[in-house]
Amino acid sequence: MTRFHEQHGRRPRRAAGLAATVALTAGSAVCLTAPAAHAQVVGVNYQCKTPIGSKGAVSPIDIKSTRSGSGYRLVMSFQKGVSSSPVELGAGAMKPSALIKLGGAESGTVPVSGPPNDKAVPANTPIKISDLSGTYTPKKSGEVTFTAGTLTISALGTTTTCTPSNNPRPSLTLDVKESGGSGGGTSAGSGSSGGSSSAGSGSSSAGTSAGEQLPQTGPADSAVALGTLGGTVLLAGAAGALWLSRRHKA
Repeated sequence: MTRFHEQHGRRPRRAAGLAATVALTAGSAVCLTAPAAHAQVVGVNYQCKTPIGSKGAVSPIDIKSTRSGSGYRLVMSFQKGVSSSPVELGAGAMKPSALIKLGGAESGTVPVSGPPNDKAVPANTPIKISDLSGTYTPKKSGEVTFTAGTLTISALGTTTTCTPSNNPRPSLTLDVKESGGSGGGTSAGSGSSGGSSSAGSGSSSAGTSAGEQLPQTGPADSAVALGTLGGTVLLAGAAGALWLSRRHKA
């Protein structure tokens, strides 16, 4: 009995060990294939040029991203106000916008904007900036950084420009792939402009990628069909002649 339990007790242990190994391998594969992303809150020292003079304030900035089609939706959040107004700003009187600077594999800026203030802002009170959002579409593949750029506040016919003065670090880092490569962006565009012919080519490529061989039509198929028909007629004739010969002998 002891030997029986020893021999059969090893199988569950081996199965459990194998399952754990498979789980670890699968987890490693998921980690390797998952896109790299790193976000952090960065304090940005904004120096603002207002109609009544210069003002400055430091606000922690957070930039987050979510995948949206072939690009990313960026959301820039301000945790503190960066400027103020000498007069009260009624609801809807102020509209913010900003630029997010790209670095690493790409250069340039991404414009982001937000809705007007939904509540009145009292005079000489820090203006709370609403979340600003925009869309970023990768043009190159690689690691791209996103850093807070110039902030613009439009209110009561005036414009206040706030520029980061402390050379802030990136608030977000993404490992992206070029959207214009072998992805779905190009094929979708050709399908919309090409009409029925593009749609036909798209369905054909989809069938081939799924491992299904589409039937071919043309002279080759006709030759195969005629050859098969001829062989069938020949066999039928031979069977008829054999039947007649046997009947004649009988």
